[in-house]
This record gives sequence, structure tokens and C-alpha cells, in this order.
Amino acid sequence: MSIPAAIEVVEVGPRDGLQNEKAILSAADKVSLIERAVAAGVRRIEVASFVDPARVPQMADAEEVCAALQLEDDVTTIGLALNRQGCERALATNVKQIGAVVSASDGFGMANQGRRSDESVADAIEIIELARARARPAQVTISASFGCPFDGAVEPGRVADIAAKLAAAGPLEIAIADTIGVAVPGEVSALIRQVRAAVPGMPLRAHFHDTRRTAVANAWAAIEEGAVTLDGAIGGAGGCPFAPGATGNAATEDLLYLLDRSGIDTGIDREGIRAIVPWLSERLGRSLNRSSAHAY
Repeated sequence: MSIPAAIEVVEVGPRDGLQNEKAILSAADKVSLIERAVAAGVRRIEVASFVDPARVPQMADAEEVCAALQLEDDVTTIGLALNRQGCERALATNVKQIGAVVSASDGFGMANQGRRSDESVADAIEIIELARARARPAQVTISASFGCPFDGAVEPGRVADIAAKLAAAGPLEIAIADTIGVAVPGEVSALIRQVRAAVPGMPLRAHFHDTRRTAVANAWAAIEEGAVTLDGAIGGAGGCPFAPGATGNAATEDLLYLLDRSGIDTGIDREGIRAIVPWLSERLGRSLNRSSAHAY
């Protein structure tokens, strides 16, 4: 694949970046984080997760956050849902897209969603169809695509088969996620290539965690194989509360450094994103020092 002139970067910090943090930000601070990201040029952003607040208390104020947002018309907000109930909650708000999640493994599916892999696929297809009936697009993330904290390695063919089933339901895009940060670039290249062959014409998104400091290299491998969208979280915040040992997301500012220096346009001001990191660190009560935000 040739290197594209532009790549979309989705900011997932207000959702995936906050869901595993010990500190629970106020709704006002979450709105401020979203507004600061948008001011820096972000045009697609995960704003909330409509899940059980008893399991993920960091997302308990999803409706309040969505109701408080007043963003430009060209900003696309995403609300995550794991099942029909969550999707109904999301559709009752002003989010413009619904994000569904499936698990490539039974172990992670049970820990994260209380559903085996095939059951999570069925749930996602129901979400896609429900959102379409309400005139809103839905996209799907295949989590634990490279490895599961409970079941170990995941066969690439399994991920490709899941992608094909999801594609038949007509999602906006399919995201391949390294939920626990085990992948290396060669594995990313091979899996993206196999998934592209299984779902020709389907836009692919890539979501990496930086557990082993491979997220940026993996992002480049995904781009080389045709991924058109990357996920990042400001400051590299977050992780998954149901994936033991997994650390934060690929830092948005690190991805922007890679893309900017490679001549790939994102429409996002890297310095504007970097300036948010100290503010977010203060509110989380810890230093987000894994990212390049502190480099000169």
C-alpha cells in the first residue's frame, strides 16, 4: 500500500482514556476535555460509554456529559454500547455515532461483557441494525485481536472471520484493537492484510495500547497495510478495567508526531493536544509521563 496523504485520528481519551483511571472526573471536567480536544482540531471523538455504572463508575454520567456538549456541526461524537440496553441509552442522547465492541476471545468477552465471543458478535450486529433503524451509523471494534489476558494468543483467522460476519451487517467501519498491547508490527501487518482480504472495501480503523511501547510502531504498520483511521488518547491515558496488566492507549500526541513528521495530514494541532496533557494530569492526580508530551 502507498502511504496516504491524510489519516483520521479519533480521540478516545474521554472514554477509553478515563474508564480505567482511579480518579473519576466530574462531568464538567469531561466536557472541558472534549472541548479542548475539539479546539485543537479533533473532529471525531468518543465522548462516553453507556455501560453498567456499577462496573465502570467512571462512565456513570454518560447522559449528563452528552447533554452538556455544544460542539460544532462538523464534530462527530461517538457513544460506546455493549448491548441493546446500552445502545438504547446512547440513541436517547445526541451522540452522532454508536460504537459497538466484540471480543475475539471467549475469556476477554466474558470478563468485559459477560458474553462469549460469538454472543458479542450477535450483540454488535443487533446494535448496528438498531442504530441504522434510528438513522445513526454504527462502527464496531474487535477487541483482543492480537491476544487475550485469559486465553492467550488469538488466531488471525478468527479475527478475519469475525470481521466478515460484522461487515455483512453494514457497519461504518471495523476497528482492530490490541487491547492488552501485545502486538508487534509484523503481526499488525499480517492481521490487517488478512482482514482487508476478508472485508474488501470496508474502512479499517486501528486501536493500540502501549503496554510494551510498541503502539506507535504498530500504528505505522497498520497505515502501511491500509488502515485509514487511528485511535489515540491524550497523554496515553487509560486502559481496560477488565484486562489485567494492560496500560494506557497510544498517546494522541505520539501518533500526531509520527504522522506530522511523515508528511501525513490529520487536521489536528499537535501542540494544542500537548498543551492539554498537564491539565489532564492534574485532574487525574498523576503524571501522564509515558507520552512524548514532555519532550522538547
